Amino acid sequence: MNVNAATITRQSNSNLALAFISLGRERRRDITIFYAFCRVIDDIVDSSELSVAAKRLQLAEWRNVLRAVAPGEPALAPDMRALIDKYSLSPGMIEEIIAGVEMDLSISRYATFDELRLYCYRVASVVGLVSIEIFGYRNPACKEYAIQLGLALQTTNIIRDVGKDLRAGRIYLAQEDLIRFGYSEAALQDRQYNERFVRLMKFEAARARDFFAQAARLLPPEDRRSMVAAEIMSSVYRGLLRRMESDNFRVFEKDYRLNKLEKAGRIVAQLLKNF
Repeated sequence: MNVNAATITRQSNSNLALAFISLGRERRRDITIFYAFCRVIDDIVDSSELSVAAKRLQLAEWRNVLRAVAPGEPALAPDMRALIDKYSLSPGMIEEIIAGVEMDLSISRYATFDELRLYCYRVASVVGLVSIEIFGYRNPACKEYAIQLGLALQTTNIIRDVGKDLRAGRIYLAQEDLIRFGYSEAALQDRQYNERFVRLMKFEAARARDFFAQAARLLPPEDRRSMVAAEIMSSVYRGLLRRMESDNFRVFEKDYRLNKLEKAGRIVAQLLKNF
């Protein structure tokens, strides 16, 4: 594994990276490479130093190096090609993730949740579909589990990051949802915290909980043990969602996180439950 992958993962301070502790050495190494790739392409889009044209060029270069060696390619590229070969991954599936982050370069509003769902599918569910190939599974139904869990995690992220995304000029709350609760985009831009906003957030949280519930129903019993890392993620994010709900979604003023002890407790609980 390229040392950069481990460094990127360690420095990310991510819940996903934390879940890797449940994996054996080889799978942990492989998922670390894949996660580092996801971080790299996400950081390209979020860069404040690159122009939109430069960002698109770098993403296009990544599409190319997933399929063939290229002069001056990123250090992570050979490891990603090796992963694609090892797990018989479709390069097109990885490119779907790139297409997802690239949406942020041209789309900053979503009229409907159906439109937003495509974004969530690409940046989260497809990540899950690749991840379960690395984790290993027996029942093909596990793919639908990965899709639903990805939607659950991403919709939870959207709730948590409302304020942060606004600062970046992005709104991931569907316009139809704002209209439903009579909460205007102008009110959102002004960070107006009122009853309408809380009702909107409760609606979004209920949607996320529904995705979590669907994922739980779809996880095949024979794959529970191999999906421990995914279930750790689910547990951490369900805890995060409950924290925001119990605090009435003060997302404009708070950066909601579970502390290390709380995360450790959830990891131990999942390990004891499945081993």
